Amino acid sequence: MSLESVRAFFNANAPDLHIIELATSTATVALAAEAHGVEPGQIAKTLAFRAGDRNVLLVARGDARIDNKKIKNALGSKAKMLDAETVVALTSHPVGGVCPFGLATELAIYCDISLKAFDEVMPAAGATHTAVRICPNRMAELVEAQWVDVCQDITVPGTA
Repeated sequence: MSLESVRAFFNANAPDLHIIELATSTATVALAAEAHGVEPGQIAKTLAFRAGDRNVLLVARGDARIDNKKIKNALGSKAKMLDAETVVALTSHPVGGVCPFGLATELAIYCDISLKAFDEVMPAAGATHTAVRICPNRMAELVEAQWVDVCQDITVPGTA
């Protein structure tokens, strides 16, 4: 159902976007970056958290790390990553294919500002071998995400 729900979401909301399906797994940032020929930061990873009494999704650049203090400030409470079984139940997407599109339940979605470093990012598309190329701002608009700053600052090699 997961890939199909993402496909249905795009058909209804962004028919110009096309899901890229590969024969190999793109379940990790490293695998996805290699398979798509992009840098790891362009892989938009979607993480699921429990913050207070609600479940939320956060989309961030693939090479970013969550800053616990920043995420607590942004979400209003300490955030704890959800287990794989809960993630599948809430999103219908398997871990490695989780994305903010075609969700099984309505969830608050946040996009970290780290994504804005790129003109195009590649989130998964509901399966561990899928992705979509999309502008970060368009992705946020499509899923009605709120922009937040919850990742540790990225140091670009050679600039520090």
